[in-house]
This record gives sequence, C-alpha cells and structure tokens, in this order.
Amino acid sequence: MRKVIGAALLAPTTYAWAIRAAGLRVRAGRHFAVDGLDLSLGSGVHGLLGPNGAGKTTLMRALATMARPAGGELELLGHAVHARPDLRALRRSIGYLPQEFGFYGRFTVREFVEYLAWLKEVPGHDIPDAVQRALERVGLAERAGSRMKALSGGMVRRAGIAQAIVNDPEILLLDEPTVGLDPEQRMALRSLLRELGGQSCVVVSTHLVEDVVAACTNVVLMDAGRLVFQGVPTDLVELGRAGVGDSSAERGYTELLRRHRAAAGGTA
Repeated sequence: MRKVIGAALLAPTTYAWAIRAAGLRVRAGRHFAVDGLDLSLGSGVHGLLGPNGAGKTTLMRALATMARPAGGELELLGHAVHARPDLRALRRSIGYLPQEFGFYGRFTVREFVEYLAWLKEVPGHDIPDAVQRALERVGLAERAGSRMKALSGGMVRRAGIAQAIVNDPEILLLDEPTVGLDPEQRMALRSLLRELGGQSCVVVSTHLVEDVVAACTNVVLMDAGRLVFQGVPTDLVELGRAGVGDSSAERGYTELLRRHRAAAGGTA
C-alpha cells in the first residue's frame, strides 16, 4: 500500500494489521511497564482497559512512537518501528492525544490546532479546511477564536482531540479522551469515534468501561504490562450478567482481572 502522508510518502508496503506487537517490552523508568505484549489491531475502535499501573499509557506512548521499544517487535502500518531511525513519515499518519498536553495559553483554539497541523506537516494549502473540519467534529467551531487559557477543562480536552484528528490519521490514539467532558459531550465523542473507526484504527485508553461498551468494536484488557483479554464488548457484558456491581460490563471487567490474577498465582 502506498499512502500519501503530509508532504511525503511512506515506503510502499502491505499490512494485515495497522498495529502489531509481538513480545513487546517498553520501559517506564527502571521497570517494564509493557512486558511481553502480543497484540494485533486493525480498523475499528479499540477500547484499552486496565487498572492503574497496567501499562496503558506506556503502550500508547510506544504506539505514538514517543517511547522506543526495549524488546520484542512493534509494527505500525506494516513498518517495523525498530528498523526506522527516522520516524517522521510514520508520525504523519498518527494522531495522538496524551493524558496531559501543553499549549500556549494565548493561542486561540484555531491557532492551536493550526500549529499542530503544521507540526504534523499537513500541506499548507490543506490546513485551513482541515482545521475547520476538526473543530466542527469536536463541537468547537464557534469557539475557534477563543484563547486556550479561557477554555473550560472539557473544552481544552476537545481541542486536544481536534489536533489529534486534524491530519486524518490512519492510527488514532486517545488517552483518557473523556476526562472533563459532560454526559452530552461524551455521547457526541462516542458517535465521532464510531465514525472515525470506519476507516482508521482508533485506540482509546480509558477507565470508563461503559464508554468502551457504547463506542468500541473491540476490547483490550491489560494488567501488569500483559494482555489479559481481547474480544468484543458483549463478551464483557455476558461475563458480568451475574454478581454484584454497577453494571454487567464492569462486573465482567472485574471477573476477567480476577481470573487472570488467580491463574498467575496472584491474589484474586
């Protein structure tokens, strides 16, 4: 597959999976936050779940090429990350919203998204339309002229989502995208995710199991840097129909962790 990304071309390649990891190990400080992960993801919306310390954010950083693998294999769009000393062309096809991101407070919302589009090397003649479309998709078109420092936390988060999608990425990585969003905004984001997942590989890291059930086509559950479960949201719901808890999906999530830890010799 030959794909135009920004102002350059990735080398021609074919791939079965947008993301493929085999025995992947990624450090966070002195320890391996991702430790022997095997994972294959194609198009669709993939919900990444796991308790605090499971390695979700470290995995997202590795998929965004912000953290280099320390072992195993990682391929993005058919390209081995280890084999690419220059990742600029690959990054043009990735959109990334980290848990926390910086911005110049005096920038307007439009200037912020334009600046990120420029950093991603979106062709200059395409930037105005790309920015306008991204702002409309996250419901910020009417606040395009507002200063970033004047926005609420939820609006800042939506501006972050806008910059992540401004380059129409083939891989979209969203780390806790619903933080600060009200229920109406969360529902709008779910709809946007389903739309984006029709053509791209979207990975959403979240603690909100119900958002995964509502918006995602696939569920990935991690614990202690390893894959616990990969399946469809209805699997979680079916597993959690019995028992005590706020929802079937959350009970299913808890039961999967319990079984995994019991099998590993940990405390259930």
